[in-house]
Amino acid sequence: MASVFGHAVAAIAIGSSLSKPFKSIKFWLICIGCAILPDLDVIGFSFGISYNSFWGHRGFSHSIVFALLMGVFFAMTFYYPLLKKEYKKLILIGFCFFLCTLSHSLLDALTTGGKGVALLSPFDNARYFFPWKVIQVSPIGVSKFFSEWGVRVIVSELKWIGIPSLIFMIGVKLLKKKN
Repeated sequence: MASVFGHAVAAIAIGSSLSKPFKSIKFWLICIGCAILPDLDVIGFSFGISYNSFWGHRGFSHSIVFALLMGVFFAMTFYYPLLKKEYKKLILIGFCFFLCTLSHSLLDALTTGGKGVALLSPFDNARYFFPWKVIQVSPIGVSKFFSEWGVRVIVSELKWIGIPSLIFMIGVKLLKKKN
């Protein structure tokens, strides 16, 4: 998996594409939360759930369907009262949360470790990687992260997540300035 930091950076880049009225502390916390949420499946290890199980690590919680459900859930839970008459804005913010959640799985499919990502679950529980695995897989556990392995992860994520995210955010800013 990519680290919490890498997932948060991707969510910030995605959230930056929305207009200013949406950008509040609540908005940023939900974006980052959506990007980190799929890894809550690691608690399954404590309950004996196997990695390859539907509920296992990088299983259903890393799927496109899960990302869609979370996008809808967070938009409806936190923004429906504010935007119920402005359904286009509600759809836009739900789409943003969907992309933040999905970014987690797409980044994990670029990592150098694990058994792949069940992107098509629940229809297909097979695990997939992208053809190029360029992001150094992050260790599971805080103590392991603060090691030489963790340094390699941060360097890899700066290169493959940080720089592209920065370029994306600059591009969005420039496009917004033109309009």
